[in-house]
Amino acid sequence: MSAKLPRPVDEALAREFGLTAEEYGNVLSIMGRTPSFTELGIFSVMWSEHCSYKSSRAFLRTLPTTAPWVIHGPGENAGVVDIGQGLAAIFKMESHNHPSFIEPYQGAATGVGGILRDVFTMGARPVANLNALRFGDPDNPQTRRIVDGVVRGVGGYGNCVGVPTVGGEINFHPAYDGNPLVNAMTVGVARQDRIFLSAAAGVGNPVIYVGSKTGRDGIHGATMSSSEFDEDALAKRPTVQVGDPFVEKLLIEACLELMATDAIVAIQDMGAAGLTSSAVEMAGKGGVGIDLDLDHVPQRERGMSAYEMMLSESQERMLIVLRPDRTEQARAIFDKWELDFAVIGHLTDTGNIVIRHKGAVEADIPLAPLADQAPVYHRPTAPAQPPLPLEPIIDPVGTEQALMRLIGCPDLASRAWVYNQYDSTV
Repeated sequence: MSAKLPRPVDEALAREFGLTAEEYGNVLSIMGRTPSFTELGIFSVMWSEHCSYKSSRAFLRTLPTTAPWVIHGPGENAGVVDIGQGLAAIFKMESHNHPSFIEPYQGAATGVGGILRDVFTMGARPVANLNALRFGDPDNPQTRRIVDGVVRGVGGYGNCVGVPTVGGEINFHPAYDGNPLVNAMTVGVARQDRIFLSAAAGVGNPVIYVGSKTGRDGIHGATMSSSEFDEDALAKRPTVQVGDPFVEKLLIEACLELMATDAIVAIQDMGAAGLTSSAVEMAGKGGVGIDLDLDHVPQRERGMSAYEMMLSESQERMLIVLRPDRTEQARAIFDKWELDFAVIGHLTDTGNIVIRHKGAVEADIPLAPLADQAPVYHRPTAPAQPPLPLEPIIDPVGTEQALMRLIGCPDLASRAWVYNQYDSTV
């Protein structure tokens, strides 16, 4: 696959990237000029449903998030609660629905991988995985393909990375035909005094890329995950990431080893929107700027453009801000675990994210508007219809046959065929 050739940036291209005409107008206002191709890509993923929660943020803000036992609520990679004796439980649940429809195995597997990274990024060793799955009508030909791939993907990644899957649930309903729900959850344990956060700090501090090399898988994956599906949905397979649980295991051990030192200032998983979201969120939370030179990004494909590197969602990658005198100590740890390690930038006092590639500035965007001016929508709603009252039914087939029919239906049948694929005691 050749590098994506830049096209003229206009409203038509913005629509292809998932932005509305009004949203594109806001981009023009923020920038004071027409954005570059890479800049438009950055706005499109940061303002996507997947990254900005623009249709649900208004409701999420109403949920209770504080309590005496809550150490960190929303805003970090995962939630942290006090479990006593100086320990904390770190946990998160996240969906990987659209990718799991397009490519069920990799969609589910990378969902598990991403949620694991969110937890160990905070300094916790993952101890348990869980999942909640919703599939369409079992008689739908698509359902068998999706169920088979998702179940194998959940088991394949979790089993190989060495974290047990200890619980889950599966239900079927025609409402999920063509749009399954694949929710992955990870729980980890950490010391309360060793929690690692994502807010970058320290002008001049080095920005470090660690983990796997960057490829072209998953480009615009966040945008795809935010869109509605149509009959061409399966053509979006290139937007689904490919995971490697064995690299993830190495990454867990390398990060936890580095966390045992005092070298880390901030750390963030490269999840949805990859290098873009991790760099923007870390610098934005810290109120600093960030300058990246993409010539130093480890790449597994030739001729990658700045746009492709910034939007790639290649898996098993992290972004770290280090203390300036600890770079070689950190490099030695990642070399030992045979993972890529590269200094790709530094923090600045500009308040902007600046992207350089081959000596040219590909993007220069003020960070605050990427988060503060992300759109918030109040979508139309309608009251739910009350359920119809149940009428008593006398089944003429008899109690025994009625019971056999019940326990044979998809929502009540044995789940052993699923959980036997998961290692629950590893």
